[in-house]
Amino acid sequence: MAAAVAGGSSRILREIFKRSMLRSATAALGCWGCPHGAKRYLLTDNVIRLQEFQQKKIATEHQIYGNKDSYFRNIEEKMKKNGIILKDELKTLLHLCKTPDDVELAKNVIYRYHTENRNVAFGEFKFGPLFMRLCYELGLEVPAIELIKDQTLHGFFSDSTSFNILMDMLFKKGHYESALEVLGEMKKQHIKVVKETYLLAFAICYKLNSPESCKICTKLLEEAHLTGDNMPRRAYCFAVAFALKQNDVVKARSFYSQIMNTENRLCSNLNILVLAKSGALEDLMQTLEAALDMGASQLVKRTEFSEQVLSTVREELEENSVFRARLEDICAKLQASGQVTKLTLDDMLCQIPYGKKRHMQLLKQKQVSRRTFRPLKSALLAE
Repeated sequence: MAAAVAGGSSRILREIFKRSMLRSATAALGCWGCPHGAKRYLLTDNVIRLQEFQQKKIATEHQIYGNKDSYFRNIEEKMKKNGIILKDELKTLLHLCKTPDDVELAKNVIYRYHTENRNVAFGEFKFGPLFMRLCYELGLEVPAIELIKDQTLHGFFSDSTSFNILMDMLFKKGHYESALEVLGEMKKQHIKVVKETYLLAFAICYKLNSPESCKICTKLLEEAHLTGDNMPRRAYCFAVAFALKQNDVVKARSFYSQIMNTENRLCSNLNILVLAKSGALEDLMQTLEAALDMGASQLVKRTEFSEQVLSTVREELEENSVFRARLEDICAKLQASGQVTKLTLDDMLCQIPYGKKRHMQLLKQKQVSRRTFRPLKSALLAE
């Protein structure tokens, strides 16, 4: 087990060192560059549910009247006496953890609990996502990787959510190779791949930009088509961007054609890149001019284009004086109408979208007392 922790730690340290060596080359990456310090997010809180977890932590501490230390001592004593760890005890313990030392105790309790309950009935409460949310909150990727790969805990992380939360945390920190290993572990354990997994997988492959990740991305797409899985639009966007990075224009066009709804800023930027790389210059000009015409109306949302994406398009037209002059005129007009953004394509790809049903979440929050964390019984809310 100690070797597993050391291996996970050294791998993450190697990735941090590699990123520090590559920072100076970021400016040369064109529209693929992500400025140092830029936030990388993929999954919304609807999936991570970190806020809900943190609220539950506050409520749990309130329920035990702040006697966290005595609760931990009781659990430790129970462990020494080989007492049975109950489900609610482990739940409470995970919600009380605040430090890496607390998590170390929680790990020991998890091993004991799993040994005692490895043959639980189907539908029993799943602790995997709960532990991963705790690691996510505290930034503890090493113990998260250690436990999810430990064969003695087989079945404890039997859900896709646990793997998705961990991969999102690793992606956020830039540990792409470790995230790819977690994806491999997920496949190895035969955990069902869901739409969030596809998004994470394509984003990780896009960031790694290697022949191996290219094969993985292609294989996942083939599997999705065979199984009829519904992939999110952003997953396809990452696949298009990855193909463009690999200079595979044919594949990029094929992936882009599979996006059902292309009416957003990210798709618009990918589209003009695909057109420019394909040599479809007249279509490119007409697309940009159409966006400019739409920008003239106050009633229609204006399409924004990345400054770096437009620079990449300029490079593609460098030797074509006729189209280059026409492009410069359009770009000047786009700039004047406020339709050019400093965001890179990488920024747009990794920018977290607004969670759906946000207004319903806010209403749900108002239905819970901030003091007792119990549902409010109000005649107004009942209407």
